[in-house]
Amino acid sequence: MTVAGTFIILLFLAAPIALVLGITAVTHILASGDLVLFESYPQQLFSGLEKYGLLAIPLFMLVGELMNEGGVTTRLIRAARVFVGAYRGGLAYVNLLANMMMASIVGSAAAQIAVMSRVMTPEMTRQGYSPAFAAATTAAGGLLSPIIPPSMLFVIYGVLAQIPIGDMFMAGILPGLLLAFGFMCAIAFVGWRTGFPQGEAIKGKAARQALLQAAPSALVPAIIIGGILGGIATPTESAALAALSAAVLGLFVYRDLKFSALPRLFRETAITSSVVLFLIAAANVFGWIILHEQIPQNVAAWLNGLTQNPFVFLLLVNILLLGVGAMLDGIAAMIIVVPILLPIAQTSYGIDPFHFGVVISINLVLGLLTPPVGAGLYIAAAASNVKPGEIFRALSPFLVATLIALIILSWQPVIVTALIR
Repeated sequence: MTVAGTFIILLFLAAPIALVLGITAVTHILASGDLVLFESYPQQLFSGLEKYGLLAIPLFMLVGELMNEGGVTTRLIRAARVFVGAYRGGLAYVNLLANMMMASIVGSAAAQIAVMSRVMTPEMTRQGYSPAFAAATTAAGGLLSPIIPPSMLFVIYGVLAQIPIGDMFMAGILPGLLLAFGFMCAIAFVGWRTGFPQGEAIKGKAARQALLQAAPSALVPAIIIGGILGGIATPTESAALAALSAAVLGLFVYRDLKFSALPRLFRETAITSSVVLFLIAAANVFGWIILHEQIPQNVAAWLNGLTQNPFVFLLLVNILLLGVGAMLDGIAAMIIVVPILLPIAQTSYGIDPFHFGVVISINLVLGLLTPPVGAGLYIAAAASNVKPGEIFRALSPFLVATLIALIILSWQPVIVTALIR
């Protein structure tokens, strides 16, 4: 009870999650009286980072920074307008399609929402869309980033679950497309109810020019996915090659990226990735304590008393994780829940780890847009000058689409495993 109380109190005091996990582990050692465990504490911290796959995290973050600074976003938006710009409500579909393209580059939902909100929300508002719906569409599109590869959540899950990160990336492709289709249906439903402005098409020479300008941007995700599928490079090596390609693209092709900006981008990447990696190190200690206390075994026994059906188990997990994701950052929540729930899912219910990872990731990233924390809501609100509550109401069709996608994915694991089996 002392350990649980420490964990809950620190959470409510809004202490950094890494400190919450580390201090809770120290409290457990003190409460157990087994002070010899302190000798293993630094070893557990270090072993949490002693995994080659984690090198992909700062590299993917660097790719996103280089692509954002290099003028990729505006070119992808123009390319998206070629395909769906002519339809009524076309700019909303452009927003979603551009988010899908960015998702294959950025890998972080919060970063993608921040970037796209600055570009798409003002443009949609000028075209006659309500500011709340414009911000909601942009925020919902950001949910695709942790599902369509590359994805930092998938990298972390792959390390925690000890499964190939490249296969985890492939597992996210079809679920990402399913989620995007659900969002398109949500846009169509809102348009049918409220009436959208007529879209502006890009045709002829302007269309060809827009596609040609955006074509080099496809090189980055092609290197990441192609390198992994072809067995040419590991996910970490693919991330390094993608970062080099993004730098060359921004510096010498588009020429929007300046050499003078590189030190700032490297510094921002180092700061952001160090926060994530410190969190992973602290969570490894927390996971060590969880195993020491046999919490997974106790939770498994309780769940087995409720149901033996894998689908029902996943529905219960969905409900649990929606609550957890609303309270905690997605990365922190994943690091906490995976050591507890994954062994149960595999041993007691025979659930494929890739299937489980996709379901967990969608649940946790949904917390970006749900109160009380909802970081994505506040990012979108800051960029659009719309109250978070108004954005959340406008988000309701997208949230319903996400919940339906979660139920379908929980029911049909083949959607996740089709490309890796």
